[in-house]
Amino acid sequence: MADVDFDNASKTAEEIKSKEGEAIAVKTDVSVEESTLNMAKRAVEAFGGIDILVNNAALYGDLELKPWNEITAEEWDKVMQINLRGLFLCVKAVAPNMIKRGKGKIINIASSQVWKGGAGRLHYITSKAGVVGFTRALAREMGAHNINANAVAPGLTFTGFSKIPKERFESTSATRSIKRMEYPEDLVGTVLFLASEESDFISGQTIVVDGGDMFH
Repeated sequence: MADVDFDNASKTAEEIKSKEGEAIAVKTDVSVEESTLNMAKRAVEAFGGIDILVNNAALYGDLELKPWNEITAEEWDKVMQINLRGLFLCVKAVAPNMIKRGKGKIINIASSQVWKGGAGRLHYITSKAGVVGFTRALAREMGAHNINANAVAPGLTFTGFSKIPKERFESTSATRSIKRMEYPEDLVGTVLFLASEESDFISGQTIVVDGGDMFH
């Protein structure tokens, strides 16, 4: 497994290796094409090929809530660079190896806010709607190469690293069918399913994993 991150990749890679897994950490800026190409090259060198890509890089927790007309063009562009350009560049970097191998799984992380809407993060929600459209279009282009493209749309997920107050995460429990906060572990089963052979005939789909939020 190649873990791509600015801050925590090395720690994650060491944790995987401590459990007898194989992992490398590659510092990558997903908005820069040379960086994503290096990421793919390092993964192929280390493991012989790329079977699965999970596109999880995004700006969210550090974004200040503000009315749509107070979002600057610079901030809008920064969100799109990471959340959409980064998605495109990572797929573009790994696709040649997947096509050569005749198989692959691409899993993009969207957001349930695409369906709910929400005030204060127009740029983020717009970018995640783009992830859904990107996934559907990509599935059409990749299917001939036996490559699946799907998306997972989490609800507000408590990681402990966000600047968002914990009280906001707790308040979302009231609108869910399952009355508790969402954690990263709640997404693991869906991602593993989409990465496995069990989902070989599923492509272009977005699975919402948010505890059954009543606003959908």
